[in-house]
Amino acid sequence: MTTSKTTHDRTLGVILAVIAGLVIVAVAVVLSRGEPKLLDAATPPGVVQRYSAALIDGDETAAQQYLTPAVREQCDRLDSVYTDNLRVALVSTTERADSADVKVSLITSSEGGLFGPSEYETAEKFSLAKIDGAWLIDTTPWQLTICSNAAGS
Repeated sequence: MTTSKTTHDRTLGVILAVIAGLVIVAVAVVLSRGEPKLLDAATPPGVVQRYSAALIDGDETAAQQYLTPAVREQCDRLDSVYTDNLRVALVSTTERADSADVKVSLITSSEGGLFGPSEYETAEKFSLAKIDGAWLIDTTPWQLTICSNAAGS
């Protein structure tokens, strides 16, 4: 009986060690994910990423630099954009010689609700124009609009 008990204790120890190892690896993966990789700032998705990040960080002045001159000059500033619990994910890009469309998914999460936390996802589009060799945003999704004349359709 002693041998059987020792074998079970050893097996249990191995199982617990494997579980502990998996937990450590999972925690390391979660902690090492960090910030998303920055896309090339000279591309339409890179411009949209930087504009969106600036707005989510609350830096509307920096975000405005990614708008076309026509939108900036006629900018009727809206009240602050509500970006709490908002994530932006790139879906696709259609690039032409002087214009581009960047489709994104906007994911809004909320803590409350009858059944616990929830998320709401919408598909939206940024329109960009190439001006003097640089991509700039001409229209934005309404959720990420800081100038009323940059609102999307």
